[in-house]
Amino acid sequence: MLARLWDYAGVFPPAELPIGEALTEWHRIRASDDAWLVNRLVVRTEHVEVCGSEPLAIVGGPEERQDELVYREGETKLRCGGARVPSVDEVAEFVRRCREEGLRFKATAGLHHALPTDGEHGFLSLLAACVFRDEEEMLATRDIALDAESFRAGGRTAGADECARVRSELFASIGSCSFAEPLGELRELGIL
Repeated sequence: MLARLWDYAGVFPPAELPIGEALTEWHRIRASDDAWLVNRLVVRTEHVEVCGSEPLAIVGGPEERQDELVYREGETKLRCGGARVPSVDEVAEFVRRCREEGLRFKATAGLHHALPTDGEHGFLSLLAACVFRDEEEMLATRDIALDAESFRAGGRTAGADECARVRSELFASIGSCSFAEPLGELRELGIL
């Protein structure tokens, strides 16, 4: 469920690291025992040349390109925070629409917490909404557990095969300017 879930976006707000510092942090993450959790380095088009052969997610305007895949703001890219935090209903509707239309989406902005916290969405709750449907209920739940055998939320259980299917068909990744915050929360919850 968590493998290659995060795209590290250190050059974007609120971190807004210079590209050199973001690359240093990316290399530190990729050399760590937690490297299996990261997918790509998210950069702006003007940073591509300095990144060499790193796996990139390139943002230019409302689009983000990952090799042949393109995520577009509001269509296949869900902004969960930043200047505005969408309501549970808005996020639920986005997830439902992507599921119904067979679209794979990426989430970004504001997903530093594992569970809903202080008006912000939780990344585990968003995963639960994708796996278990009942989107509004799952987005609001804090009753979530994850281990090697299953993902559990709100009294429901899904095995590894179902979780892998949802990740490959519906929920691609999360762009985050912080890798330490979500990682710390997963450790506090005893998931890692």
